[in-house]
Amino acid sequence: MMSIHAIRIVAALTVAMGLIYILWRWTASLNWAAWWIAVPLVAAETYSLVDVSLFAFTIWRMSTRDNAPSAPQGLTVDVFITTYNEDPELVLATTRAALAIRYPHTTWVLDDGARPELREAVARLGAGYVSRGEEWLGKPPHAKAGNLNNALHETQGEFVLVLDADQVPRPEILDRTLGYFNNRRVAFVQTPQWFGNVPQNDPLGSQAPLFYGPIQQGKDGWNAAFFCGSNAVLRREALMRLGLEGYVADTERRVRRALAAGRAVVRTARRRPEARDPRVASLLGRVEGALGEGSRRLASGGSFGDATYAVQANVDAAVRTLVAEDLANASADVATLRAELGEFGEGTLGDDPADLDAAVDRLAARDLSPLGALESLGTLLDAVSVERLHEAQPIMPLSTISVTEDMSTSMRLHASGWRSIYHHEVLAVGLAPEDLPAMLTQRMRWAQGTVQVMLRENPLTMRGLSWPQRILYFATMWSYLSGFAAVVYFAGPLAYLLFGVPPVTALNTSFFERFVPFMVLNQVLFVLVAQGAKTWRGQQYSLALFPTWIRACTSAAANVWFGRPLAFAVTPKSRGERRAALPLVWPQAVVGGLLLVACVTGAVRWGFGLGEGLGTVVNIVWAIFDVVLLSVLVGAARYRGFDPTVVADKEEA
Repeated sequence: MMSIHAIRIVAALTVAMGLIYILWRWTASLNWAAWWIAVPLVAAETYSLVDVSLFAFTIWRMSTRDNAPSAPQGLTVDVFITTYNEDPELVLATTRAALAIRYPHTTWVLDDGARPELREAVARLGAGYVSRGEEWLGKPPHAKAGNLNNALHETQGEFVLVLDADQVPRPEILDRTLGYFNNRRVAFVQTPQWFGNVPQNDPLGSQAPLFYGPIQQGKDGWNAAFFCGSNAVLRREALMRLGLEGYVADTERRVRRALAAGRAVVRTARRRPEARDPRVASLLGRVEGALGEGSRRLASGGSFGDATYAVQANVDAAVRTLVAEDLANASADVATLRAELGEFGEGTLGDDPADLDAAVDRLAARDLSPLGALESLGTLLDAVSVERLHEAQPIMPLSTISVTEDMSTSMRLHASGWRSIYHHEVLAVGLAPEDLPAMLTQRMRWAQGTVQVMLRENPLTMRGLSWPQRILYFATMWSYLSGFAAVVYFAGPLAYLLFGVPPVTALNTSFFERFVPFMVLNQVLFVLVAQGAKTWRGQQYSLALFPTWIRACTSAAANVWFGRPLAFAVTPKSRGERRAALPLVWPQAVVGGLLLVACVTGAVRWGFGLGEGLGTVVNIVWAIFDVVLLSVLVGAARYRGFDPTVVADKEEA
């Protein structure tokens, strides 16, 4: 491996040259006459410098784990194979491989599709089968996180190996990972996701050698490697503790919100005409006092149960008192009350204390006394209950705030003081998307989930995380904002070549002596940390998928801020029916066409003396570079899936 000291030197030089360049851009090169393109361009370049700096910080402490600790004997392990609608034969192939894992364990197929034929086939193989019960009906399913949470309540193993339906494990996977759990603070061990159906040229950029390599190794060095949803072993104790902590935190939020909402209801009720009635005013005062007492108990460290019970008991007592007064003083309305409460019969109401109590309870529950000013009271009492009736199960070990449960779960584990391990060894072989539409579905889900987490639980403000952990989680989230910067990088050469608008005023030696060293060092850094892995495809897709990144950001924001639904789509694991790719990448096609037209137009303008020579050449090179990056989608759109016979023929030749 390249010396970490050499990598750090290049990383430091890259960031230093980037700072020199970007400071010069902000202070000495902006074309304020064309601020509408000049400012967005330098802002995009600043974004890219931050991105490079975050990458440099990530790989500063790259870990090397050459020898995995020996797995201790006697541990109990559950192997979870998650599935929803995948081909049963695919699931069964993974199940057979899971059953063949050498370390003693129990294999479970978690079928969110609840397919009887799959249950029978799994039973014939000798594996366990888990699907959701009736308690989930009408409750949020939480996609894969819900599937795993349900299974955690149905099984007992000390450790859990999570596998996607297509991730075929190798027999030694537990032997190579369980030893790390000798450290009692280790919550999970993540291994790479590697795909066996990807050709050498990797047209869809599926292998992600930069992420499952330097980036995860770098995160590991800072104790910030995160759970990636599959090919990971997790400690059940850590997950269940996390679920309990989440239950407490969620209950606290709901109780505090309900108490605050209750006070707002009372303030509104005081302005209603009914509040002029002294008895109603007295009731409102008692309700307000009960809510205040509940808040004071929480503030002084009291339990949620005591606080909510006190609120409910005080409010119930106030309501019952008012209703009892109504019954005692409204003898003229006895007949009406008997009609409403026919079950008590003639001559019984008011004669038997038990019947009177029952009538009071019935009236209080139905708001038949002067409680019109508190028509929201019943809803309030439900809201301050500590029972999580809105969920299928009160304890949710894996995070359910995002369509990608993995990052949020690992971030919460780190915030709770647990450690993580990234073991850089391929121990399972999966299936990558077989066409461009499937790949876009996958990338969209990843991006949406990551942005959801950023907006709901920003790591920069999350209590419990160390500052390196905050920065590294934020770095992953930050990367998905690249779609907005990409639009500006396309607009820059278009503005100059088509309309002669230069966003940079000083396109001279001062520009090149700052820009070129930064770009060269940036690429050298990638080469050094990649250790021979091919990272160019990833760089292409980071820019070429700009519509996907933008759509993911806007849809996730609409979901978090405005409650708009965000559909969960499982990545197809088989070819299926061929789908048209061009309608999915038309924005990139339009941009590519415009850039090519701009190159020709810029050359013509220069020929007619309407453009400056150096500026034209630089912008044509810039436009061509953008086209080269976008061209990755041409091969992706034409890709017809992996053909193993072609690989076999090449190997024989």
